[in-house]
Amino acid sequence: MPGDISMTPAPIRTSINRANAQHSTGPRSDAGKQRSALNALTHGLTARTAVLPTEDPAAYEQLHRQFLDEYRPATPTETQLVRELADTSWRLNRIPVLEADVLARAQAPAPSSEPPSFDIVDAHRLLASLSVHYQRLSRQFQKTLNELREIQLDRLERLRRDLRDAASVLEFHKKKGLPYDPAEDGFVFSKTETEAFAQRTMRLNQAWRNEDFTLLGFRTPRNPRVRPVDAIC
Repeated sequence: MPGDISMTPAPIRTSINRANAQHSTGPRSDAGKQRSALNALTHGLTARTAVLPTEDPAAYEQLHRQFLDEYRPATPTETQLVRELADTSWRLNRIPVLEADVLARAQAPAPSSEPPSFDIVDAHRLLASLSVHYQRLSRQFQKTLNELREIQLDRLERLRRDLRDAASVLEFHKKKGLPYDPAEDGFVFSKTETEAFAQRTMRLNQAWRNEDFTLLGFRTPRNPRVRPVDAIC
């Protein structure tokens, strides 16, 4: 067919497309620019970078530090999961701002001689899209949090086991009158930490064996199924 660009050789077709692109400057009217801006309202909710150029990096770093202080990651994996929590939380906190902007634009459209290109129907559509993003990010946050808690619980349980073992070996050496450094057996705890744990454990064991033992003013019945050492860890 004459004039059909699909029949034009590829190099010429590429040149034509580039020439046409030079004349494409995007929306010119206020209404057109408004619609273009609204189309980008969810930008960043799925981006790899959490902080947008228009946002405050210092505020993000403060949020990240708060998560670090709360969860105190001790391994690279835990550190990465805490970063993901901060990223997801930052994106979640952005959504109410975007929703408010949508409603403000719908209620007070930009002055234009053209018919309104954005109304309450468009606002509801965008709000529904933001709601989907919010639900997705909320699920992602909870999944990451669950994974972090599981990893930290496993690590702490291993540390508790090792500390109990180190304390047992230390007390055995003390009864034999022999010096002992937990590092000799590969424990990461100092002798002071191990001794403090052993003494605390023995005091609590004695307290749990006492039928008159009260905790915070309430009588604590003795439960033979509960091992005192486990109860303190």
